[in-house]
Amino acid sequence: MKTPKAPKKPHYLKKFNDTRIDNYYWLRKRNDPEVIQYLTEENTYFEAQTNDYKPLENNLFEEMKSRIKQEDSSVPVFENGYYYQTKYLKDKEYPIYSRRKSLTDSEEIIFDENIMAKGHSYYKLTGIEISPDNRFVVFGEDTTGRRQYVLKIKDLNSGKILQDQIDNTTGSAVWANDNKTIFYTKKDPETLRAYQIYKHKLGDHPSKDTLIYEETDEIFDTFITKSKSNTYLYIASYSTLTTEYRYLKADNPEGEFKIFAKRQRGVEYNVFHRNEQFYILTNKDKATNFKLMHTDVKHTDMADWQEYIPHRPEVMLEDVDIFSDFMVLQEREKGLNKLRILTSQEDFYLHFDEDTYNVYMAYNPEMKTREFRYIYNSMTTPASVFAFDLKTRQKKLLKEQEIPDGKFDKNNYRSKRIWITARDGQQVPISLVWHKNTNLSKPNPLLLYGYGAYGITVDPGFSTTRLSLLDRGFIFAIAHIRGGEYLGRSWYEAGKLLHKKNTFNDFIDVAKTLIDKQYTTPSQLYAMGGSAGGLLMGAVINNAPQLFKGVVAQVPFVDVLTTMLDESIPLTTGEYDEWGNPNQKVYYDYIKSYSPYDNIQKQDYPHLLVTTGLHDSQVQYWEPAKWVAKLRDLKTDNNLLLLHTDMESGHGGASGRFKSLLDTARDYAFLINLQKQSNQL
Repeated sequence: MKTPKAPKKPHYLKKFNDTRIDNYYWLRKRNDPEVIQYLTEENTYFEAQTNDYKPLENNLFEEMKSRIKQEDSSVPVFENGYYYQTKYLKDKEYPIYSRRKSLTDSEEIIFDENIMAKGHSYYKLTGIEISPDNRFVVFGEDTTGRRQYVLKIKDLNSGKILQDQIDNTTGSAVWANDNKTIFYTKKDPETLRAYQIYKHKLGDHPSKDTLIYEETDEIFDTFITKSKSNTYLYIASYSTLTTEYRYLKADNPEGEFKIFAKRQRGVEYNVFHRNEQFYILTNKDKATNFKLMHTDVKHTDMADWQEYIPHRPEVMLEDVDIFSDFMVLQEREKGLNKLRILTSQEDFYLHFDEDTYNVYMAYNPEMKTREFRYIYNSMTTPASVFAFDLKTRQKKLLKEQEIPDGKFDKNNYRSKRIWITARDGQQVPISLVWHKNTNLSKPNPLLLYGYGAYGITVDPGFSTTRLSLLDRGFIFAIAHIRGGEYLGRSWYEAGKLLHKKNTFNDFIDVAKTLIDKQYTTPSQLYAMGGSAGGLLMGAVINNAPQLFKGVVAQVPFVDVLTTMLDESIPLTTGEYDEWGNPNQKVYYDYIKSYSPYDNIQKQDYPHLLVTTGLHDSQVQYWEPAKWVAKLRDLKTDNNLLLLHTDMESGHGGASGRFKSLLDTARDYAFLINLQKQSNQL
């Protein structure tokens, strides 16, 4: 089939006496028939080029589906007088949400998402919040994938949806303790920035809702939440670097929110409440890895905060969960998560045996309890929900993820963590997993995954879909590169703004070391990343294309400079503290020097699969579309270059537990087929 070729229509972008010519700027016109025609042609080309290995893709999908327990349910969670549970039925895409007064009572269905999703090619239910008297539930619906949710309210006594429907929200809301007032967050209709908090009374038309707070600083978003104690409502304003809270007694929805502590640039904080104390998780006073402070409820200014858990340079304090008689700290040291329990008499850690693993606190809504739940998994161990009893000091397994295909045995897989030396001397960790029959004494096909942005850590967790690669002889590796917080907050700071290239260099150095140590070879090495990880893919293949046989770039953020200069695009202004503000020349020059779209060269590139969604609100579809069009024009090889646009979804891909597997099967089939071709040469 003839390769699609996007017409060139020069568009001149001028800044700081620098002129860039963007021949594919016209692809931004989402509703232009010519744009839709081009995306459709690329999809048709994708289908033609992948047709020969469709049986492989179908087999992968069936494999992945067979590892999902068809009829499954979550561990019941007790909250405010009810046990809540989520379950799936055979062959159904979406969950059913239910509750019961006791574990022996019959269940009351709150939502059957399968029914609600009928007639929609995409459906997402979110933000389920039950009123304090257990009668009403507020929730958000998205039927496009653009994350603009319609808020609705259901009367659980009658089963009817009320007339109160509110458009263009974040999908979440909180109840005041009067059971008739909700607070919610509206989005800017153009930029999609969450910027306004409204108050709504049951039965009122949304036009009567009261604007409670508007965040006017465009680098900040805002949201509203409720304390675990149900005593306070919090309005939080946040940017990459700075936080500010406002608070109000939940019993007094007609009152005015007060500032907890005024924002100071570079100071982040999060607030927790118990009895007459607030606890504050913060980086105040250069506590890079965060510390825990506390103050009484009447004195909330920063000057009144007292140290509770001091800052430790070697330990990242990631999260806190507070109960009536104890608290749990989630910490990270040398990349590994730890759970620390503090009571009035004791201070101890839970012990985990594996070399590389992932553990985190589960949802624990009740404060008056002697046990807490956590979730443990590793690259070889399925996710398991445990309950730890503070009185007996015993842990109890409540549920382990079942793999019902009849073939899975976790003893068939091996994992480990290794460290490599980057070009500037930094030690970069890598988590690896493989099938025990894979011979590590010789090079093997290897998929290297990376992200490296926003301080988001890609933990070494379990994946049922990944087994399809491991069982075919692939090694899977996660590069814990700078830009994430795997090694603490400083690891993030060293991979952002004017240090962003460390992220790309780390990934390249990891790839080179895996080749040098003969885990793999350039003809067997593949890479994958999505969103900001797609930016990583774009930068890496511009700088070191010879290292990789094939690359999958999922919803890639590749047109960094143009996007960051356009304040009308969703999320742009809030990203200045992550990437830099290119309206300042130092950041303009630096971003331009690595932005994948601006640095495409006349050179050979690896085989490349690029995916996007027409309704993506995070990375607009035109970024990957433009990138592919320009690559087609400049690359000097005959390797595959495929663009797949989901015309019905957004940033997260397809909805539904089985439909989403189609995306993964598509990506893995691309890689496995390339490897099969290599083996035949």
